[in-house]
Amino acid sequence: MNKIFRFGVIGLFLLFFSCDKYEYIEGTYSGTFTATYNSVTYSGATIVKLENGKYTCAGNPDRIPAGGSGTYSIKGNKITFRDENVWTAEFNWRLILNGEYNFTFDGKKLKISIGFDEAHYEYDLKKQ
Repeated sequence: MNKIFRFGVIGLFLLFFSCDKYEYIEGTYSGTFTATYNSVTYSGATIVKLENGKYTCAGNPDRIPAGGSGTYSIKGNKITFRDENVWTAEFNWRLILNGEYNFTFDGKKLKISIGFDEAHYEYDLKKQ
């Protein structure tokens, strides 16, 4: 009986750690992007899709958010997006989902945020 229990525990351990590190967060999320500049807030709806280390972020015509697509990687509570698009120069490129962000994920809700002295950007998303 003790051997069966040990094999079961080892099996669960291997199953848990053999999963792709992206699988737990993969999916399509919808929600709100918010940009705050010195207490002035701008918001827009967005959809973010994460799949196999690749991402897409739906942008809006007013570029709140601008969008983005490319690859992403996760390390601890940081998620790094590497946008692969060509962009024009007439808007704030921080509105593109690109760079290293903090994130939290509870299995359903995903919050992605980055802050600077003058601005804060946050994606408040829910898994579809």
